[in-house]
Amino acid sequence: MGIVDEIKLAFKNGSYLTKLIYINIAIWVLVRLVFVGYSLSGSDGSLMLNWLALPASFELFISRPWTILTYMFLHFELLHVLFNVLWLYWFGKIFLEYHTQQKLLSLYIIGGITGGIAFMMAYNWLPVFHERIINSQLLGASASVIAIVIAIAVYVPNHLIHLAFIGPVKIKWIAFVSVLLYVISLSGDNAGGNFAHLGGAVWGWIYMSQLMAGRNITGRFDRVTETVFSWFRIRKKLKIKYNSPNPDHDYNRKKRSQQAEINEVLDKIGKSGYDSLTFDEREILFKMGRKK
Repeated sequence: MGIVDEIKLAFKNGSYLTKLIYINIAIWVLVRLVFVGYSLSGSDGSLMLNWLALPASFELFISRPWTILTYMFLHFELLHVLFNVLWLYWFGKIFLEYHTQQKLLSLYIIGGITGGIAFMMAYNWLPVFHERIINSQLLGASASVIAIVIAIAVYVPNHLIHLAFIGPVKIKWIAFVSVLLYVISLSGDNAGGNFAHLGGAVWGWIYMSQLMAGRNITGRFDRVTETVFSWFRIRKKLKIKYNSPNPDHDYNRKKRSQQAEINEVLDKIGKSGYDSLTFDEREILFKMGRKK
């Protein structure tokens, strides 16, 4: 199996977190390669970015409505994509310890949309930005990523993260410092980007606060994203099954195996609590609850 085939297989079999990371990296590589082609031909490569990045002007956005989605997967600088992908991986992994893939995907996309709206509102409504609105645009996954960071910080504020040279830090302090830096930087060169970050952060807080109150406000959107991303899964080939000479024996054996798994999960809850369960073990409990 070649490298390309391995990448395709990892993408199709991976979680939504894996898919989001792959998409961000793949688009960055593609954009940089196309930009090299433009540069060598003497053309202006920024024209390509203009059609994918989110414009600050409402008038331009109306002519490019797709940019509210494309911008959150678009990067140009290496450090920009590297930082966002690393944060997405670290905090996305923590999120998946407690919640489903569908919730992560919806949080990423709607967090990006909310950040994009906050960016455009700031540039169109605040007089300080009026002179540079035409030439301003937004790109990057930062708003989507900070939505995930804030959401998981609201859900498990005391979850410890071990930082190099610092040691264990509670996730709530990472979220607090991040938001504080965004607010302080509103008067800097990347003010529009920081408004987008704050928009994503607000959405992460709203979403998780509602979810903890028992209301999944993205339920319908979860189903839409699940349908779209299911198109990229590997379709299992149809297999012909012949009647087993002893179907009752096979059925009972399968039931005993499933019951053994459930017993192990329940024993683990009794010893270490629900929070000690892995994502797969939570899935077993979830499926068991649906069958009842």
